[in-house]
Amino acid sequence: MADVNLSKAVRSNLLSLQSTAASMAKTQERLATGLKVNSALDNPTNFFTAASLNSRAGDMSNLLDSMSNGIKTIEAADNGLSSITKTVESMQSTLRQARQDKSFKTQSFVIDAAANGNISFSDGAIGTPAVNVAVGSGTAVQSTVAASADYQAPTSPNASVSFAFSNPGGTHMASGLNVEVDGGPFMTADVTSAELTQVGNLDNVVDGIDEYTDALNLHLQLNNNDDELVASNDGTSITLTTTSTGPAASIEVTGLVGNAAAYGFTTTPQTFGSVGGSKSISISNGTATANITLSFADAATVGTARSYIQSQLTAQGVTGITVGGTGNRIDLTGAANGSNSITVGGADADDVFGAAPTVAAGTTAGTFSVDQLVQSINSNTALKDKVRASNDNGKLRIENLSTEALEIGGIGTDGEIDGTSGTAEIGGNEVRKNLVKQFNELRDQLDKLADDASFNGINLLRGDKLKLTFNESGTSTIDIQAKDADGDPTSVNNTTLGITSAVFADFNSDVSLDARLGKLGDALGKLRSQASAFGSNLSIVENRNDFTKSMINTLETGAANLTLADTNQEAANLLALQTRQQLSSTALSMASQADQAVLRLF
Repeated sequence: MADVNLSKAVRSNLLSLQSTAASMAKTQERLATGLKVNSALDNPTNFFTAASLNSRAGDMSNLLDSMSNGIKTIEAADNGLSSITKTVESMQSTLRQARQDKSFKTQSFVIDAAANGNISFSDGAIGTPAVNVAVGSGTAVQSTVAASADYQAPTSPNASVSFAFSNPGGTHMASGLNVEVDGGPFMTADVTSAELTQVGNLDNVVDGIDEYTDALNLHLQLNNNDDELVASNDGTSITLTTTSTGPAASIEVTGLVGNAAAYGFTTTPQTFGSVGGSKSISISNGTATANITLSFADAATVGTARSYIQSQLTAQGVTGITVGGTGNRIDLTGAANGSNSITVGGADADDVFGAAPTVAAGTTAGTFSVDQLVQSINSNTALKDKVRASNDNGKLRIENLSTEALEIGGIGTDGEIDGTSGTAEIGGNEVRKNLVKQFNELRDQLDKLADDASFNGINLLRGDKLKLTFNESGTSTIDIQAKDADGDPTSVNNTTLGITSAVFADFNSDVSLDARLGKLGDALGKLRSQASAFGSNLSIVENRNDFTKSMINTLETGAANLTLADTNQEAANLLALQTRQQLSSTALSMASQADQAVLRLF
């Protein structure tokens, strides 16, 4: 294409229009983008500085998302702590309700007047083994009489008694035998030396006795009967035999007179036995006395003697004594409760019970009064805070301080305390028992609340760690995690809070309830401390979140100051450029009119 030659004026106006058009295009771009620096060509320094500032602001904007999630994670943990705190406070309320409840079950017992032994307590808050409390001052001891020798039964009326007689050789008996009849005065049978010329022959001695009276017989008055006492010998002993047909007489040979020692007898009176006599004894129970005569007809053997003595005791109103014994001995036993003491006596007590029977006095157990038992039970350390006793108008009231049933031993069939093997049961406190279940249900909810307090997969109450970065270089961070008093990582649950599952025994006493209240108080302290720590962390994160927002705003504002266009200024510039364009167009038209003058030549 051939070049077009423009006049100088037209070219000058054309260049002005082109420049104005370019300026208008630039101004319109700034108005359209709002930026005065749209590329490095516009202003390299401002462009790259603004890009750096915007890049940092963008990095910090990404941190804001992480911090926002961190804030929600902390808030979730704080929500869990708040709910757990309320749960622990509800558990405290349950314990206080249990402590205030005193609806323990009781039962009152009459104490048997002859109670002996123990009253025992088991199960309930005590468990096993049973704890025994004596109901009396001791154990009853039966009175007894134990014979020291075999029973000597009464003999028949014609019984005999023998005694030894030795042969001194050549010595003559100066006198004779002393014979005591029915406890009366001595009767002496004198024998002269002329009548005993053959002293070695016992027959002569017997003959001498027989020849003392008429018809070679010695007649003695026995129990006012004319009974015959016959002397005989077997070569070594003399035997006196009664031939009485009447009641048995008591005939005792008590010794010899004269030169008795020469004939084998002691020089002092000696009882060789009784012939044909009855036995007289007395037995007392400490209140009444029975006088008993044992005859051959009633008590010839030890068995019949026991039966006869027992019948006589009953007949004469002497109670509480049992007649018994082993072998050929007669023993007496008093009442089992030791309420009587036995004594024996009488002329022939030695023949029945021996010369030295063993006598044991009876003693009764002293039953404690109701007040004494109350004192014994309440002062027993093994029963403290487990059982409480009181006086219920003369009855022993037992209060079961437990949620479980209490078993009481030493109860008779009539329901009275007598120290026997019977038992009674006192139920447990049902209100406290139900509160144990309520306490455990709340405790289970505590762990569930801790497990559910998570956000975006992180649970601070389970010991998870939350790490947040606060700047784009990663040099400013914070680790958020539950910590214990020593600063070691921990979790929040029943175990770390020291809240154990409750059993019925824990609600038996106020002491154990107070101990649990103390544990819950410690748990609340830990929860509040942890909540405070999380609160502090939340404050830090929120502060950094606000700081980061401000920094982003600062960075973006700085970048905008470098690149943003002033729309007012650009609008004014555009208006000016439009005016200039119009003026340039007019000037161009005027410049071209000179060239157009040539046309008028045609």
